Amino acid sequence: MDTGRLKHPNDEVMQLLGEIYKSEMEGINRYLHYSFMIMGHNRIPIQKWFREQATESMDHATVIGEKITSYGGHPPMVTGAAEETNLHTVDAILRESLQHEEAALELYKRLVKAAGEDIALEEMARGFVRAETEHTDEVKKMLRSPK
Repeated sequence: MDTGRLKHPNDEVMQLLGEIYKSEMEGINRYLHYSFMIMGHNRIPIQKWFREQATESMDHATVIGEKITSYGGHPPMVTGAAEETNLHTVDAILRESLQHEEAALELYKRLVKAAGEDIALEEMARGFVRAETEHTDEVKKMLRSPK
């Protein structure tokens, strides 16, 4: 019986969407945590930037969760566990952030390839690739020493 739900024919897509959802949920926790741990005279702008990243992760998780349910799936329940180095210098936190962003970027690139004939999914994934690329570029700039 047709319940009106779409089922994505590609199991790889559903698996990737689940991984991306978990990654974005981890990003919420990670970036909020980082915002608390920033200390020193540059605290306010860096803290604000990390809180904006947490909000963006929540926005991305919402879009991905809606996509999962539109295909008849069930977004995974995830806890706030995220590995960290427990080094809280701005440099160390930015390096951890860069690793997280690069891993998310790779997941979105895999989703672009797995989308197949689903043009809307491909375009959505490409938009996230652009956003994650911009994030990694920004973090790399933040890690560079001024000359």
